[in-house]
Amino acid sequence: MSGIVLSASVRQNLLSLQSTADLLATTQNRLATGKKVNTALDNPTNFFTAQSLDARAGDINNLLDGIGNGVQVLQAANTGITSLQKLVDTAKSIANQALQSAVGYSTKSNVSATITGATANDLRGTTTYTSATASSNVLFSGAAGGTTAATAATTLGGTSATLVGTAAADGAGTAASLAFGLTLAGTPSATTIAANGAPSDGETLTVNGKTITFKSGSVPAAADVPAGSGVDGNIVTDGNGNSTIYIGTTATPTATVQDLADAIDLASGVQKAVISGGTATLSNSSGTNAAIAAGVLTLHTGTGADLSITGRADLLNALGLTSSVGAGDATVTRQRTITSASLGTLIQDGSTLNVNGKTITFKNAAAPAAANVPAGSGVNGNLVTDGNGNSTVYLQGGTIADTLKAIDLATGVQTASNAGGSATLTVASGQVASSIVAGALQISTGTTSDLSIIGTGNALSALGLTGNTGTGTSFTAGRSAAAGSLSGKSLTFTSFNGGTAVNVTFGDGSNGTVKTLDQLNAQLLANNLSATVDSTGKLTISATNDYASSTLGSATAGGAIGGTLTTAITFTTATAPVVDATAQSVRSGLVSQFNGILSQITTTAQDASFNGVNLLGGDQLKLTFNETGKSTLSITGVNFNAAGLGLANLVQGTDFIDNAATNRVVSSLSSASTLLRSQASALGSNLSIVQIRQDFSKNLINVLQTGSSNLTLADTNEEAANSQALSTRQSIAVSALALANQSQQSVLQLLR
Repeated sequence: MSGIVLSASVRQNLLSLQSTADLLATTQNRLATGKKVNTALDNPTNFFTAQSLDARAGDINNLLDGIGNGVQVLQAANTGITSLQKLVDTAKSIANQALQSAVGYSTKSNVSATITGATANDLRGTTTYTSATASSNVLFSGAAGGTTAATAATTLGGTSATLVGTAAADGAGTAASLAFGLTLAGTPSATTIAANGAPSDGETLTVNGKTITFKSGSVPAAADVPAGSGVDGNIVTDGNGNSTIYIGTTATPTATVQDLADAIDLASGVQKAVISGGTATLSNSSGTNAAIAAGVLTLHTGTGADLSITGRADLLNALGLTSSVGAGDATVTRQRTITSASLGTLIQDGSTLNVNGKTITFKNAAAPAAANVPAGSGVNGNLVTDGNGNSTVYLQGGTIADTLKAIDLATGVQTASNAGGSATLTVASGQVASSIVAGALQISTGTTSDLSIIGTGNALSALGLTGNTGTGTSFTAGRSAAAGSLSGKSLTFTSFNGGTAVNVTFGDGSNGTVKTLDQLNAQLLANNLSATVDSTGKLTISATNDYASSTLGSATAGGAIGGTLTTAITFTTATAPVVDATAQSVRSGLVSQFNGILSQITTTAQDASFNGVNLLGGDQLKLTFNETGKSTLSITGVNFNAAGLGLANLVQGTDFIDNAATNRVVSSLSSASTLLRSQASALGSNLSIVQIRQDFSKNLINVLQTGSSNLTLADTNEEAANSQALSTRQSIAVSALALANQSQQSVLQLLR
């Protein structure tokens, strides 16, 4: 080939064609491989850098499998914990069922003693007490100067006072002709109340808290009135001071002012009504009956209450009782007077005293006849008693002596024998009836209970029972302690099953002493003991349900009884608890169910594994997060079988045997639940870390592979454009070579 001679132009075109072919080959290789760096010869720096990045990405990718397995191990453990928690909750429900079932003993260990007369309100009983005397403040009569001491005969009610009206505005005449109705317009009438004063249907007057109602129409027949009510004239009264007055019609008024006066008297207690067969027979009860003379209405208070009338002003004005006018209400009052025969402070109608739980009511009325008292009750003087200590004292004739009798009946100092509506009072054996000395009430407490008096209205203050300041809201006094009294005696119990030792002193309930059953139980509760008292006064102190299986005073449980009370009364020797076979059978069945749950807890913990790793079985999980092995996470497993959770199989006849044993199991289950929740939290935290690192590794692999690609990958768009350009250049070079050879072809033609 060296002998061939090419022209310069041909050689130049040939070189160009060879260069284009080389470039085209390179471009086609890049398009075929997709890389611009295929070997170290292409770009040593990029080639080896990319190779290093790819190698690291591959190493991390290999670690992802281990990380994924670690995630599954953690999830398996978490699933196991969830199931274990449900099993523990099931076990807890079984334990709670044991707590709710009957205690396993029909009788718990106890000691008892009988205290005569002991009640839940006073454990000290009655036989060891004598009645004491409590003095009230000095009471004075209504004599001038207010210094005369009251006596037993001093009345509770006052002296009737008079309320005198004025002549009616229309010149009303006598009571017999003064009818309710309307006047002719502008024409006064002697037989009717002025038009603006006439009562209308449904209108009411309130007298001393009683209601008088005006009703249109004629009064009903006796046979048609409500049971217990009666008719008198145009009035229907219920016998308790409430009345309905039938006023007829506008055209034909029927009711008279006398009817209204009688109704007011019934409400104020001046008159009383005896009802029989629907008919009411009215008679004077206290004071003087209302009357009308020369058009003037005169009313009187009763002796048992002051007079108060509230109603429409125009009506009261038409009656001459007020100068007020209008459709609004007006009130007219008149107070009783007090004298040397009555208390200086009169007791208000409706006031009450509550004495040792019994009620004494003061009522504005005269004492009823024996035939009219409620069945089972009896009247004695001016009081009616039900025989159980509850009484009503009638103010229109009642005295201090009647009040003292009522108090004695409530305290038990006196008793009542009721027969035929009459009450015969007897002072109880060994008691002294209450009295009044130098104006001060001398109230016997009785022996049944300490004295406690509270009141409503003004009864407490009117009787001097509000203390030195006069503002007291109760009056109390304790009984006197007799020889052998339980007051001041102590009762002790040593610590029972880890409780707080008891040392109580019996007394009136003040200064830390114990009087009531509630106070005693408050002291016993902290020592796992409780007390009861029955109707015979038998005080029983026993173990609570929590320690129903324990024996009081035993070496193992404690709770030995002592104190000076044990020398005053005799306590029984502590009895052993008596097994309830049925209840224990139920609890034994629950023990078996519980043990079955524990077995499932253990097997569930054993099954919570993945790929041979069990974090609930004590295995350790170690995860590597980078290719150098320097970034790792070690997770130490736990043993969450029944024993690992602090749970053990229950023993028949020992566990669930009483509430204390059951509560210990409940406590261990609560601890197991806490342990499971704590471990679940730790696993959740670790799982979060692993998942974060898993995501990080995936993203890092992507970064490394992208970086490697950026160093070696070819731009296919560019290489395609280069291929097209080189193909064009190659065609041009071939054409140029052909042109360069044309001169030699001309010489060839000459040689031919």
